[in-house]
Order: sequence, then C-alpha cells, then structure tokens
Amino acid sequence: MPMLPPEPDEDATVRPRAAIGSIVAFWAFYFAVATLRAALLDFDDQGDLLLRRLVVTTVCMAISWAMWRALRRVTRHGPARAVAIVALLSVPAALAYATVNQWIFTPTRPSAPAARSVQVGDNSGRPRRVGTVAAHADVAVNGYFFFAAWAALYLALAYAAQGRVAERRAARFAAAAQSAELRALRYQVNPHFLFNTLNSLSALVMTGKPDEAERMILNLSTFFRSSLAGDPATDAPLADEIELQRLYLAIETVRFPSRIRLVEDIADTVADALVPGLILQPLIENAVKHGVSQSRGLVTIAIRAWAQDDMLALSVTDDAPARPAPEPRPPQNTGIGLRNVADRLAARFGTQALCRAGPAPGGGFAVTILMPLVREG
Repeated sequence: MPMLPPEPDEDATVRPRAAIGSIVAFWAFYFAVATLRAALLDFDDQGDLLLRRLVVTTVCMAISWAMWRALRRVTRHGPARAVAIVALLSVPAALAYATVNQWIFTPTRPSAPAARSVQVGDNSGRPRRVGTVAAHADVAVNGYFFFAAWAALYLALAYAAQGRVAERRAARFAAAAQSAELRALRYQVNPHFLFNTLNSLSALVMTGKPDEAERMILNLSTFFRSSLAGDPATDAPLADEIELQRLYLAIETVRFPSRIRLVEDIADTVADALVPGLILQPLIENAVKHGVSQSRGLVTIAIRAWAQDDMLALSVTDDAPARPAPEPRPPQNTGIGLRNVADRLAARFGTQALCRAGPAPGGGFAVTILMPLVREG
C-alpha cells in the first residue's frame, strides 16, 4: 500500500485565528455583561467606568493570549494533564488580572505600605472598604474562574480539532485500504484471463492453425493495451467496458468460430454510467467457458444494462444448455469468476450492490449485477 501523503492542514491544534477569535469573543462578552450590569444598576460615572473596564478587558485579552501560547501543545499530553496545567496557569493569570483591576478601579490608593485597609472598587463601580489582601484575593478568585472558563473553552476547541483530524485520517486510511483491495481484486482478472487465453493459443498452434493464432495474438494485444490503460481503483465508462468485452469475444471467436453471437441492449438512460473496470469480463468468460465451450451449436451471449430507480442493473446471459448454478462461494481451486465480481462490488459499494447468478428462465444461464448508478462528471 503506498504511503499516504500528509495533508497540508492536518494539525491537531487550534489555529491562531480561531484561538484569538475565542479570546476576543470571550472577553467581549464579559465586557458587555459587566457594562449592562452597571447600566441596569445605574452606577455613577458610566463613561469613566466604561473606559476603565475597556482597559481591564484589553489586559485580560493579553493575559489570555499569553495563556494560549503556553497551552498550544498541552492537549497532546492527554486531558488529565491538560486540566492540571490549566488549573495552574489560571493562578498567575488571575493574580495579574486582580492587580490590574484593583489598580484601575481603586479611586484611592494607600500612601504608606503599612496601610491596613483600602477603599477599592470593582468593575461595578461601587467602592467598598476592605483589607488590601482580602480585596486582592476577592478579585483574584473571580478572575481565576474567568480564565479557567476561557481555558476550558480553548481545550474544547483543541480536542474538537483533534477529533476532526482523527476522522480525516481514518477516512483516508479507509479509502487507501479500499483502493488497495480494489487493485488486488482487479489484478486477479488479467492473469486469470491470460492463462485461459494462452491455453487456447497453444491449442491453435498445436493443431496447425497459425492464421487463427496470429489473429488471437493481435486481439489479445489490443485487449491488454486497452484494459491496462485505466486505473484499477477507478470506475470506467460503461461503453468502454462493453468495448473490452467485444475484444475479448473476438479473441474467443477465433477459438470457437461460428459459435458465438453477441447481443447488446443498453438503455439510453444509462449511457453515461460508470462501472468498475472489467467487472463484466469474468461473467463473459464464464459464459464462454461453461456455455460456448460445452455446446456444439451457436450460443448467444447478451449484455444488457438499464436503470432501476437510482441503481444500475447489468446482466450477462447465454442460451447454452442448462448447467448447474455455482455455489455462492466456490472453493478456491475453482478460479475467481463470480466470487471476484462479488468481492469487487462489495469493496467498491459495500452492501449497496449485489450479484445474483443462476439458470435463466428460458434456458441458459444469467448473472445480474445491481449497483448504485454513478454517472460521468
């Protein structure tokens, strides 16, 4: 399986724009609530308080920005450690906030270091006289919960980013696994077909039919040149798929002259449909191997395609004498055939596709494929 190239935006951290946006939004909300509270309580000096509050809010944004710089790689160590670091970082942030808030909103500061109390104000604008340490601690406790709340928001954003990255990686690995499985199943088809064709070519040479052998070689070369041109993991136009089957039957016609007739019935509504490349080839090969080769008369092989609601229906039938239906999962030594078709449909479409095989009502054998209708473009 090829290595998956890294995506340029595959980063499990919050992008700077989102982090800064969360800081601005959080403290803008704080500013709006504090301002609304002051207006509802009809505090004095609303204009002065608004300017002071704006200064404090700006400082809080700067402190949160510094916290973000420290928290950027914290989420890589697990939630428990991240929460512990947030709890510790919120302490100096709260103390810095309390210092700035007290300095901005304190109308009177003590002139002596021994002052035991101070008249302070908070962002509500109402002064109160309390001990200096108690006032500082009161504001710091409030600030601690502010910064812890923002940090919790940041952690939520960071872990959400990790979840998105994990989902993208899982989707990429699933796509790579599906592609590898499709390639492996597709690569089973060509060697299997080549083995059977070389046997037929050997029989022509051994029975002294050089012209027929040369014609088979030319048709075989054209078939492989066309079939190998596409990506095995991608879909192919239905018209190209049917053209490849015409080439294959041209090869088998050299082996069974005047014993193969091809009938095509492709509805206009599915003319632009896409199908897994070479999905019909094992079915046509089975019709030749179990129908044409075991009959002495002319065998008609019919390829039909039509729309069934939002599904594409494909069928391959032959009118050779009736033969037993194959087991749902044939043993490994019986070749790929229907099993390969069923496995490729499951790998490509999951449970949305199915493959049914059995004797046709009017004689012969029929295989019907039902898959989602995917169109070009």
